[in-house]
Amino acid sequence: MNTIYILKKRPFGIPEADIWKRQTEAVPQISDGEVLVKHHYISLDPAIRGWMNEGKSYIEPVNLGDVMRAGTIGIVEASKHAHFKVGDYITGWGGVQNYAVTNGKGWHKIDPSLAPLPMYLGVLGMTGMTAYFGILEVGKISAGDVVLISGAAGAVGSVAGQIAKLKGCTVIGIAGGPDKCRHLIENLGFDAALDYKSDTIVNDLKQACPKGIDVFFDNVGGEILDLALTKLRRHARVIICGAISQYNSKTRIKGPSNYLSLLVNRATMQGMVVFDYADRYQEAAITMAGWIQSGQLKSEETIVDGIDNFHDTFLRLFTGDKQGKLLLKVI
Repeated sequence: MNTIYILKKRPFGIPEADIWKRQTEAVPQISDGEVLVKHHYISLDPAIRGWMNEGKSYIEPVNLGDVMRAGTIGIVEASKHAHFKVGDYITGWGGVQNYAVTNGKGWHKIDPSLAPLPMYLGVLGMTGMTAYFGILEVGKISAGDVVLISGAAGAVGSVAGQIAKLKGCTVIGIAGGPDKCRHLIENLGFDAALDYKSDTIVNDLKQACPKGIDVFFDNVGGEILDLALTKLRRHARVIICGAISQYNSKTRIKGPSNYLSLLVNRATMQGMVVFDYADRYQEAAITMAGWIQSGQLKSEETIVDGIDNFHDTFLRLFTGDKQGKLLLKVI
């Protein structure tokens, strides 16, 4: 049987379990040109929350009545497709379900002998691509830059920070709680880590970067973004990758009141969407695979078993009860 999570209604604030309809049905049959994929892992990302909203965005929202969109990795169980054969491991947008039928568009083969499957949804997947192109292409980092990263213990932030560090930057991470801050320094090589939950966060940031910052990689938005803007140096670059602090807000999104710092410092603020770099994914994957092999880049995943744990696991994105990439194991 195939367990499927269907988007039943639009959320307001933090999504409750009844936003989705869980249903089971027979494993679907395939037609000519199609592939049946049995999922092993489902990627849980903050972007999922945005895809549930109605309105203009960088990608169409999930329609009510459709399978909840999510990146997946699985094995081909049946194929009538010229490019995919039974036993191939492939990754694509399979959604929150045990099985998916696809015509192959947007799906790619992966080799589990080269890296563990979860890594292809993390540092070698969209997470890694976002960090790679965000910090290098939008952030335009160079050796000696002071780089500040919010959500630094998360899937994207942890990779972006490591890339900045191996490129010769001074890297400061903002994360939630002393354990995550300690992890950033001791395990990922950050130069400093600040606890955003601390009452002293303003002074902590001043002490960590007394001369300001050259690059701010933002995954959080809200008050943290506003604070970071006060520390910009001349010609600084601000990368807007996400705003997880605002995704479940029941009021208007809080914009930065310190935006004039962009003017004073001749700085730039630019949004970053990974799909714009699709034609260069292979380049990034090869480069990062080399960094992993050499020990310069570490991959982190929090993996939860069972598709029935989808809702509770999804909420971990907003409670911070995870480290690195969050995945649901469904086999």
